[in-house]
Amino acid sequence: MALHPNCTLIGVVGGKGGVGKSVFAANLACAFLAELRAKVLLIDADSKSIGDQNVITGIKPQKILKDLANFQGSLAQANPQQFVTMHPSGLAYVGAVRGPEEKLDVSPEGLMKAMDFVSRHYQFIIVDLGNDMGALQMSLLQEATACIVITTPEILVITQTQRLLNEMLSATFPRDMFQLVINKASHSGVSAQAISSQLQMPIMGVIPQDDQTAMTSIQRFTPFVLSTPKAAVSASYTDVVRKLTGGALQRLKSLNKPKITISASVASTSSGQKSDADSALDPRTQLKLRVHNELIRTSDINKLLAEAKGDESKQLELRDRVKRDITVIMDREAPDTAREDRSKLIKEVLEESLGLGPLEDLLADQNVSEIMVNGAKKIFIEKAGKVQLSPTTFTSNDHLRRIIERIVAPLGRQINNMVPYVDARLKDGSRVNAVIEPLSIDGPSLTIRKFKKGGVSPEKYVDYGSMNMNMIHFLKICVENGLNIIISGGTGSGKTTLLNMMSSFIPSNERIITVEDAAELQLQQEHVVRLETRPGAGDGSNAISIRDLIKNSLRMRPDRIIVGECRDGAALDMLQAMNTGHDGSMTTTHANTARECISRIETLCMMAGMDLPVKAIREQVASAVNLIVQVSRMSDHSRKILSITEVTGIQGDAISLGEIFKFKEVGYDKNRKILGQFQATGYIPTFIQKLNDKGVIVPRDLFSNEQKPAPATGNNGTGASTVSSTNPANNSSQKTQVVKKTG
Repeated sequence: MALHPNCTLIGVVGGKGGVGKSVFAANLACAFLAELRAKVLLIDADSKSIGDQNVITGIKPQKILKDLANFQGSLAQANPQQFVTMHPSGLAYVGAVRGPEEKLDVSPEGLMKAMDFVSRHYQFIIVDLGNDMGALQMSLLQEATACIVITTPEILVITQTQRLLNEMLSATFPRDMFQLVINKASHSGVSAQAISSQLQMPIMGVIPQDDQTAMTSIQRFTPFVLSTPKAAVSASYTDVVRKLTGGALQRLKSLNKPKITISASVASTSSGQKSDADSALDPRTQLKLRVHNELIRTSDINKLLAEAKGDESKQLELRDRVKRDITVIMDREAPDTAREDRSKLIKEVLEESLGLGPLEDLLADQNVSEIMVNGAKKIFIEKAGKVQLSPTTFTSNDHLRRIIERIVAPLGRQINNMVPYVDARLKDGSRVNAVIEPLSIDGPSLTIRKFKKGGVSPEKYVDYGSMNMNMIHFLKICVENGLNIIISGGTGSGKTTLLNMMSSFIPSNERIITVEDAAELQLQQEHVVRLETRPGAGDGSNAISIRDLIKNSLRMRPDRIIVGECRDGAALDMLQAMNTGHDGSMTTTHANTARECISRIETLCMMAGMDLPVKAIREQVASAVNLIVQVSRMSDHSRKILSITEVTGIQGDAISLGEIFKFKEVGYDKNRKILGQFQATGYIPTFIQKLNDKGVIVPRDLFSNEQKPAPATGNNGTGASTVSSTNPANNSSQKTQVVKKTG
């Protein structure tokens, strides 16, 4: 039942006990009364109340909420004065209980009917909702115009406040209705800016710490806004009232609230009330939630994680400590759980508290190459080249979002309503992309492309059927002797993996600068500087782009520059680097053929905003790029090098290309695996003569269809290419073969 349109109900909540929300609610009600001369009603609806507001206001309530909710007469003919107790200032009050011996026990349905009646007689109703959101509190919050969230500048309190906010957002309350107020603010606590950033909420007000004034007011049984109106702490309440009534409340009136049934609250498990959402979960999941919530309540996990950051011994100690805490809670919550299931539950709660929850086992599975999460209940994996639905799930979208935040936070990145998507990486180098609401409609989306430790060796490329030995020998010579190479391919085709493998051919005495959005490359050389971009703040400020890093890398005396991917105007900076003496540079881009790769690079260069003519860009491309390696993911999920092509120069207005190697597909076997062969086209690259002039002998039989043994992945640091003698076992002409899929 809706409140009267002329009445504004404002809820006050706290993330945990002891933050001063009851004192705040009483003084806020008095500030509305003093500032606006309006009719104001204060209601104590804290489920754990023992009469706190009775003491703070100095009012001994004649009637309490239970009397109001259980009234049997006609409310239309009732006098509102018979349900409230008046303060000398004119503030009306309804208490939760008369004293500590009573407990708040009120029917939400009955109270909401009475609230419709009461709202016709008061302009503002301030409700102390406590910090445990049960059915009664959720019903009142559903009718509230705004909810003021009280926190203090302490890490534990901020964490608990985040938990409460997550519960409210999971219940589909709009984020905008929650207004953040920092209570007991001092110079020694966490800064207001840091709190706002952590909770992703603007600050409505800051109440300075004034223990003397607060203590005196309680001793006098009078809110300090009334007893000491000129104190700085009292003035801060007036400021909150002015901000609320200066347009905020009018704007918030139009927000859509969730139409939940009274029983469908997201009551905290610590309050002992179950919600419909909880009831829909299986008993095992409910037990996990209870254990996890109790762990959060009793342990400051975020603080402990921050203290252990970067110290492996502390991290192991923390893991043992948290595991002990979970075990104690588990035995208290469910002492009769079977031993095997008990161990699994303890492990799952531990991973959700300190690790990545349901993702941990998938990340540990060497056969899983990609993890794709479409909301909490759908986790798809790529295993052995095939995409399949995993039986693993998250508890909720809120759980999934917490895991995403845990991934990006150590990297100094954030994901929120202002920045709803992010690229990141795990500590093992796996690439992560996350998108949250409102961009991702059905819940947060998370994609993890696992990166194999040590990469894929040249020998594995042959074993997988991704290329032959002649091609590997050729690429090794090209990399060692400083040719500029672009690896081209579609999404998931293996461009970065190939780039990583080819980088192993770079002589160890050269200085390499890598530039990436999310650092993935695992170069084995010692003289490597890894640079990673930084996203901007919500307004885009302070961002560091690929272009910025390429320009800066030129001042770092690089021998080679390796860019993870060119996807914007950075392509022009990359070409200029290649053209200014940084031979042997490499990058990747998205294209389906070598010719399309050239067009793609031209288009990206135009995005640099330099207004260069197309011919000038083509001349840059033709002079900078020596080789294009085209990689593709085939229909049978295998990955292959489809072609290796030389950029020979420019003729007229077109860049000319010469294909050196190609994969010729001839059909499928009975298992739908692709049949085909790698072929040398017979074209001899034009740069071979230049290499010969430098004393680098390139065997011409590389460009026949004979195979060579695997090259040594190490090098002597001189840059000279040495081709091993032919292995008789591999000396026959290549025949049509069944090509294995890439692992």
